[in-house]
Amino acid sequence: MKRAFYVGRFQPYHLGHDKIIKMIANDIDELVIGIGSAQKSHSVTDPFTAGERVEMVKKALEDFPIRTYIIPLQDMEFNSLWVSHVKSMSPKFDVAYSNNPLVVQLFTEAGIEVRRPPMHERDKYSGTAIRKLMIHGARQDWEDLIPKTVMEVIDEVNGICRIKRVAGNDHK
Repeated sequence: MKRAFYVGRFQPYHLGHDKIIKMIANDIDELVIGIGSAQKSHSVTDPFTAGERVEMVKKALEDFPIRTYIIPLQDMEFNSLWVSHVKSMSPKFDVAYSNNPLVVQLFTEAGIEVRRPPMHERDKYSGTAIRKLMIHGARQDWEDLIPKTVMEVIDEVNGICRIKRVAGNDHK
């Protein structure tokens, strides 16, 4: 049995994440999904809580063909300790998937095989771009970039109102 690890902030979980995770599933038997920067929420760059992001991922993968584990992971002040932190919070895994240069470096230094999945329309499927559209665009500009189940979570927590409020300023 082969188990992999994949980490993202998922702010929000979008179809780019979905495509990468489905591609990873072709190579493995189980997947550990790390919810990065779990301590962050209620900001323009990190509007959703760890619990909300866990729910987004869980609902998006309800019919997923392999077993998944979803693990919230807080940031570490010392990057050199991050892999040990991940390993202490996660079921054992055999390989990590990432394109983040720091994550690749840290896992490589720890002797863990790292595979770099292809990015899928990165300019379109980008959390940064989707959050900007949530703040400044109409719903139809971005709702087709995320799974419908994720939209339900965002609606349930009034996420659009939240991100627009935290993106505002105190000038009238």
